Amino acid sequence: MEFGISTFVTDEGIRPDVLGEALEERGLDSLFLAEHSHIPASRLSPYPGGGDLPRVYYRTLDPFVALTAAAVNTSRLVLGTGIALLAQRDTLHTAKEVASLDLISRGRVAFGVGVGWNREEMANHGTDPRTRGAKMDDQLQALKAIWTREQAEFHGEHVDFDPIFAWPKPVQAPHPPIYVGGESPAALRRLAEHGDGWLPRGNIPADKIRRVRDWLAGQGRTDVPFTVFGGAADPDVVKRFAEAGVERYLFLLKTMPEAETLSALDDFARVAADFR
Repeated sequence: MEFGISTFVTDEGIRPDVLGEALEERGLDSLFLAEHSHIPASRLSPYPGGGDLPRVYYRTLDPFVALTAAAVNTSRLVLGTGIALLAQRDTLHTAKEVASLDLISRGRVAFGVGVGWNREEMANHGTDPRTRGAKMDDQLQALKAIWTREQAEFHGEHVDFDPIFAWPKPVQAPHPPIYVGGESPAALRRLAEHGDGWLPRGNIPADKIRRVRDWLAGQGRTDVPFTVFGGAADPDVVKRFAEAGVERYLFLLKTMPEAETLSALDDFARVAADFR
């Protein structure tokens, strides 16, 4: 099992270039960054974690800019979004950003996607919260067309464009792996139909990992790697996921200044070393 981190990179914590280099130095394999374009001042959508919305949500850097900074100082680190809020993004710009990062990093992108929970945030982007899942299904198919065809076109209910040229193409063939976030029936259907990997959250029971693996096999999908997102640095928890066959485990890193972050990474590396 490989080990990385998931975190929010903000203007108040460690820089992404320094963070990426520190991860690679400690033998951790990946960096997955959260995304929020903004937080509406008036919001009815409840924070899924309960209570007040944490400060980091208001201050998150653009994940593709931050991952590019991390790419420059590293050579092996997997650069992931965890998650990109695809339904509130422009499809053509997203295709360009992902492919550009894959080119700059020489093929190290893992594209984690999800529909999101903040309805006011997505509404500000012109996305109807009621159809965000259907829109994302269209977007995933359109992205694959853009990345793999010299002239791409797509005609769906929520994404529609005539033939286009779009470069660069990704380095990874046929395209960077798409990791579908979420554990709902809709997310699992999307995983089976459009995903290359699964990105469940760290509070998921380990036995559900086994059940989803069996379910995917029944759908003819025996090739799907699992990356657990936002996991605790608890050896017993890690052991349960390792025994369930998870391929990668992402420790949840709090957003902190550089010195505190480096100390936390040392702790993560020690936990990871026991499972190698």
